[in-house]
Amino acid sequence: MTETQHLEITAATTDAGQRLDRVVATYCPELSRTRVQELIAEGLVLLNGKAVKDSHKVHASDRIEVVAQPRAPLHAEAESIPLNVLYEDDDVVAINKPAGMTVHAGAGNSHGTLVNALLGRGQSLSQTADPLRPGIVHRLDKETSGILLVAKSDFAHARLAEAFRERTIQKTYLALVQGLLEEDRGRIKLAIARDPSWRTRMTAKRASLLPNSRPARTDWQVLARIASATLLEVKLHTGRTHQIRVHFSAIHHPIVGDTLYGAAGQLHAGRTSLPSLGRNFLHSAKIAFTHPRTGQLIQLTAPLPAELHAYLEKLSAAVGGDPRRIDAALKGFL
Repeated sequence: MTETQHLEITAATTDAGQRLDRVVATYCPELSRTRVQELIAEGLVLLNGKAVKDSHKVHASDRIEVVAQPRAPLHAEAESIPLNVLYEDDDVVAINKPAGMTVHAGAGNSHGTLVNALLGRGQSLSQTADPLRPGIVHRLDKETSGILLVAKSDFAHARLAEAFRERTIQKTYLALVQGLLEEDRGRIKLAIARDPSWRTRMTAKRASLLPNSRPARTDWQVLARIASATLLEVKLHTGRTHQIRVHFSAIHHPIVGDTLYGAAGQLHAGRTSLPSLGRNFLHSAKIAFTHPRTGQLIQLTAPLPAELHAYLEKLSAAVGGDPRRIDAALKGFL
């Protein structure tokens, strides 16, 4: 959308009881739900002539006025945000990204990103066709922590991008999934596509029949079975959006904390319900790649974040387990 549009909506009987943002998004498919919420917050959506919250419930015959303005153009800004640097030279920098940090600016999110933090270090980054993504060769989901490679030169960017396409970069994750996996190792080969009924999700359900579906492969190995969950080493052989999350959800073992893909809000262990984790239990723990300029093999490891280690200890304690088993499993992996 490049021009301001003025829209008037009369709520139907079937809209009664629905949230205002959901109703507007239904009648204005060209607007994302996030953009609708932004317009409501800016007072550009009126319900019966009044500004209300996005969660306000609509009644039949309500009159909704929408002034749909295009977003102001985003640009990457330098911000002073500390980063945990695992490796750096003139071509590459590897960051241990915390959960909760978005990699680059996008719809409704232009500050506090990894790119903002990188620019705040005053260093050069490779230039791409997208000015919001300087240096970004691959991504991690917002609530996934761990290693992310960034290109500091255009030469390194081209070489790393080719390595990702050729699948010569080895990426290994730690994941905690709901339920106990019976086998000690396995492989998931299910195509992944955009979910046609939920725009923010991907799906493996009948994905091969959907447009733009792409093959995907995930290998896993059990590190420990803890109460009602299984700690896994996961290796990606393709890099599809939300791949690990979608694949384990598809086999009915969603990543702990990943409510978007069917995980419970709280994990139950024996008679204990653990508090919400507040993030996905998914961590990019290892990466191995050939340096784009020297040809040297670089292998990096990011330790499990403290909040995830503490969660494993609480889970084990809930069923009288020995926390030393967790440390032994992690020591063998890391």
